[in-house]
Amino acid sequence: MPAIRTGLIVPSSNTTMETEIPAMLRAREEVLPEKFTFHSSRMRMQQVTPDQLRDMDDQSLRCARELADADVDVMAYACLVAIMTRATGYHRESQRRLAEVAGGTPVVSSAGALVEGLQHLGAKKISVITPYIKPLTQTVCNYIEAEGVEVHDSVSLEVSDNLAVGRLDPTQLVDIAAQVDTSGVDALVLSACVQMPSLPVVEQIQSALDIPVVTASVATVWKTLRELGLSPIVPRAGWLLADRG
Repeated sequence: MPAIRTGLIVPSSNTTMETEIPAMLRAREEVLPEKFTFHSSRMRMQQVTPDQLRDMDDQSLRCARELADADVDVMAYACLVAIMTRATGYHRESQRRLAEVAGGTPVVSSAGALVEGLQHLGAKKISVITPYIKPLTQTVCNYIEAEGVEVHDSVSLEVSDNLAVGRLDPTQLVDIAAQVDTSGVDALVLSACVQMPSLPVVEQIQSALDIPVVTASVATVWKTLRELGLSPIVPRAGWLLADRG
């Protein structure tokens, strides 16, 4: 069976997407037969500000064309906040445009994947942790709420430099997750950002809570596997990717 070619559309300063997403799919290879390779194209962005996010998103079509030249089987576009600062529901338009220029290759966005993952879990009320400045966090919360999921509480780490976001210590999320108000919620979004590292502690935090713990990266892998028609199972990646069989 040939390896599945996974295209990654990546912000130029992102150092986590090409770490966590391959790590999850490599873990899946431990228990299921499919193999994966990874192929990236980058969009210029350094600061997580509305102007740079908008300029970066404009480059996504070029990235999709480049990845189509590699005949990838699926594309995953991560920058969640770049999508969510555009307009309510913009992930649908973005995915459609990218798939069109890529000749019909399935396209997943981290923004759409997070929303769909929460809806799949039946989550009506959630709490959210982000690395963003508070106005961007509010934009993310508004976007999620427009998709029918109430945000009960949110934590903003107020980091605007995207390289600094990638250097955040994921173990600190253990304490942050304990501080965010999860009373009465249906799920915790541990990292609403594909750049903020979280995978090393997802399972630890999941085991401490009786609600699903998801991240933007986890949701992206979940949706990518579904687009490929594969079982969305990854060991040690929380509730959404757990083997329920």
